Amino acid sequence: MHKLVVLYSKPTDPDHFRDYYVTKHLPLVMEWPGLLGWRYSFDVAATKAEESYFAVFEGDFADAAALAAARASPQGRRVAADVANYATGGAVVIHYPVQDGTG
Repeated sequence: MHKLVVLYSKPTDPDHFRDYYVTKHLPLVMEWPGLLGWRYSFDVAATKAEESYFAVFEGDFADAAALAAARASPQGRRVAADVANYATGGAVVIHYPVQDGTG
């Protein structure tokens, strides 16, 4: 499994962000080829005094190649271009292979 995480800083208009993200951006995300699962939250908090992010998105892909193909697809390019329509505080995008824990 390979995970994509997007961390959004506080936007200039939080209400616009929330509405646009749910009604317009997430429907675009759902069209990504190879997306196995996804989740998001506006309730992001830091564990200490650090400034927290405003929102977070997580997307699951089979592997790094599947994520790369999704991002390069027409749907992926639409998703990337759409970020400017709501994320006025900016966004940090990271991705990594997921290692399962054993106990």
